[in-house]
This record gives sequence, structure tokens and C-alpha cells, in this order.
Amino acid sequence: MDLEQLKRLPKVALHDHLDGGLRPQTVVDHLGEVGHEIPTTDADLLAEWFYDAANSGSLVQYLQTFDYTVAAMRTRDHLVRVAREAVEDLAADGVVYAELRYAPEQHITRDLGLRAIVEAVRDGLQEGMDLAAAQGRTILAKQIVTSMRHGDPTNEIAELAIEYRDQGVVGFDIAGAEDGFSAHRFVKVFEYLRRHNFPYTIHAGEAVGPESIFDALQICAARRIGHGVRLVEDIELGGDTPRFGRLAQYVLDQQIPLEVCPSSNLQTGIADEIAQHPVGVLHDLGFNISINCDNRLVSGTTMSREFALVAEAFGWGLDDFRRITVEAMRASFAHHDEKQRLLDEIILPGYAG
Repeated sequence: MDLEQLKRLPKVALHDHLDGGLRPQTVVDHLGEVGHEIPTTDADLLAEWFYDAANSGSLVQYLQTFDYTVAAMRTRDHLVRVAREAVEDLAADGVVYAELRYAPEQHITRDLGLRAIVEAVRDGLQEGMDLAAAQGRTILAKQIVTSMRHGDPTNEIAELAIEYRDQGVVGFDIAGAEDGFSAHRFVKVFEYLRRHNFPYTIHAGEAVGPESIFDALQICAARRIGHGVRLVEDIELGGDTPRFGRLAQYVLDQQIPLEVCPSSNLQTGIADEIAQHPVGVLHDLGFNISINCDNRLVSGTTMSREFALVAEAFGWGLDDFRRITVEAMRASFAHHDEKQRLLDEIILPGYAG
């Protein structure tokens, strides 16, 4: 399948960072407005700079590029524009459902508090959905709010998520540097969310191995994992038959959704090339994986490009993409009726067609 065919396939984006997917020109415009330094004011060169700067093999260095994108999201108008454009870009790429995550605490200013931040993103997402609908494209976009895992593990952002659960906030996450900042630091936050029947996902198995995934699943009781690709370290692949460690067997048996981001994982050092990425093995072994962009600007990618990469590397075809898209929709934090409507009216007919 070529890229144009892949663009036409309905897609579900479960792992997309709002502050990692800005249009380069938007970064130029916004940093100019606030007087922030910028590597270049040429949008095309800036896109190249982001990709090259993130392509270090280190998650810590990868995350340093966000100093510029976060600085470009410092006013209500900035946040509305970024959210609107994200939805427009995803819809143009065939995405019909998207969960866009970000850390509200990173955008606080003297004039912009947590509630105003969530409301600005809410309004931007709605504008994007309305514009997409006017162009004949269906997309449902929701928010996942995150706490930074190196910060104090308070309930503040979790309480914010629950306050806006009926206004498009569908989940919670912790993000940032994984190594040295275990998820179990936030165990009481996750307990609070469960008591309020609120779903969450946890970044794990990206920069740290299976122990990070165990921490997220068995100590923090997550039922969806961001990345999770280093789970492959708990599988012996040398012989004729794979041998699963206890954790890998559990994740397989329980069909825990893994939000895999191939290009981003290459940039942070999981493998040297896409053909060596664990997603091929995990998919073949029956794990519940979805394909995602992580950060469209920083990784210079789109959902269709990610599909194209795994199609070329692993020979995936229409049946594979139907399977991962349907499972991603089922693993989403949308309400059941929303999931069923998108599956029945958009996703399944789109693949049948």
C-alpha cells in the first residue's frame, strides 16, 4: 500500500502530544510574539532542526526540544490555535479519533491558570472538529491531561481532569523523563483517579525496561501503557518458539494496549532502524499494539507515514491495519457509544471500502 492509500484509511491516534505536534510556522509566529529565542525563523529549516535535535538516541535530549514548543503555547490564543491546527492536520491525514495529551502545568502564566488552559484547548479542539466537518471529514478529538513525573506527585492535575471530564477530558497520564522517576511515586494519585472511575495511561517501557512496565501495571494498576516496547526484553526470541517472561505473558494474556510510536522510539534509542523495532515481533506474537506518532513535529511524521514505515518493514497490509485500528478504538478512553458509532459508521466501512 502506498502513502496515498494509507492516508485514506481511518486511523485512531491514542498517543499524540499536543506540544510535540505544532506546525513549524506556528512555532515561528508564536515565539516571535513573545520574544523567545528560536533556532531559525524559516519554517522549513525549523522543522529540520527539530528532527535533527531530537534524533539523539536519548530521551532526555529528545525532550529538550520541547523548550521551544512549550514556549510557543503561553497565551489563550496560542493554545486555541495549536489545538485547532492539530485537529485539522490529523483529520487531513485520515485520523477519525484522537486523544491529544499535554501537561497543563507547563503552560501556566500570570494571566493563564489551569482551568483557562484546559478550556482554551477544549475550544481549539472544537474549532478544529468544526472546520474538519465543514470539509467533509469526521474526527472526534479529546484531551488527556498529564502530570510531569519529575514533579511533586500531587492530585492537582488529576482533580482538574475530573472537573473537566464532561468537557472533553477523557484521561490522565504522567510524562517526562522516565529513568529515575518511577510511576509508583504517583500511586496515590492513581488511587484517587480509580476512586472517581477515571481512566489513565502511563508512559512506561520507553527509556526503562520491563521493570517500568511492571511498576505501571501492577503497582499503579494502569490498563494502558504509553510505548511499552521494551517489554520485548522479557521475551526470549532465540529459539524456534518464543519464551515469555511472567510480565510479557500477563500483558499478552490480558491484551494490555501498548501505544507504540515507531519513529519516536528510534530517535530515543530503541533500535537503529525500523526493521529492528520491536513492534514487528510484538504484533506477530499477538500483543495488542497501536501505532502512533508521539510528536508529529519533533519526529517529522504523520500517522500515515508511521503506517507506511511498518508496512514496508514488516509487510503489514490492510488486515493488519484494520486490526490495530479497531483495537485502538476499543482501547480509547471515549464513551462506549462514541466508540461504537465510529466503528460502525466510519472505521469498519472505511476498511471494507
